[in-house]
Amino acid sequence: MGVALITGGGRGIGAAISKKMAADGYDVILTYNTSSIPAELIVDQIRKTNVDAVAVNCDCGDTREISLLATHPWIAKGIDVLVLNHGLYERISATDLHLDKLQRTMSVNFEGSFSVWKALQPFLADNARIIVIGSQLGTRGSPHGADYAASKAALAIWAKSLAQVVGPNGQRVNVIAPGFVDTAILSGDSAEKRASREDEVPLKRIGKPEDIADTASFLASEDSAYVTGAVIHVNGGLYLP
Repeated sequence: MGVALITGGGRGIGAAISKKMAADGYDVILTYNTSSIPAELIVDQIRKTNVDAVAVNCDCGDTREISLLATHPWIAKGIDVLVLNHGLYERISATDLHLDKLQRTMSVNFEGSFSVWKALQPFLADNARIIVIGSQLGTRGSPHGADYAASKAALAIWAKSLAQVVGPNGQRVNVIAPGFVDTAILSGDSAEKRASREDEVPLKRIGKPEDIADTASFLASEDSAYVTGAVIHVNGGLYLP
């Protein structure tokens, strides 16, 4: 099938996407930043199948580390699927947000995604599928995550813009905007808070990382051959833009 690269591919949504891309037949390069242990566990799981995988330490907010990522020997094989999934999210009221915090979030979430794409652009296949993991908050905003919402909004507009330029070359660019997903972000919820979230969702459940991974699989496949520049909301009906 080729090679899929997933940033932030060792945890949560990224881990589910890494495993799904492997199940679809891709060799997988996944990046991690904090701990290598979860990433290596995903690599071990993938290697038990008929495909290969490797975990690469890369702070996607650091252009020097991104440049090193681009020199990895697997990159020279060419990248068929690029999933920009890494992200930084810390709860802080919009009124308490300060410039340093805003700049850090934008540098990792938005500028980091752009920089990864830019560094890997020479290695992207002619029909590469670029999948950006955004957020419903990038459309609706967030009172306690204005910086995160702004970074995801910027990503979505950038992706739409890029899709218009690279489309004639055969490449496709799409955005997945998750709603509530059962990842570390929600791990601190009380039972009452979780029940409240579930009640907000028309499908009456919190999303699974696999729900996002299945959508990424669709966008990487020929089943979505005429889909580009789209923002696909995967949220159980929680938010309908």
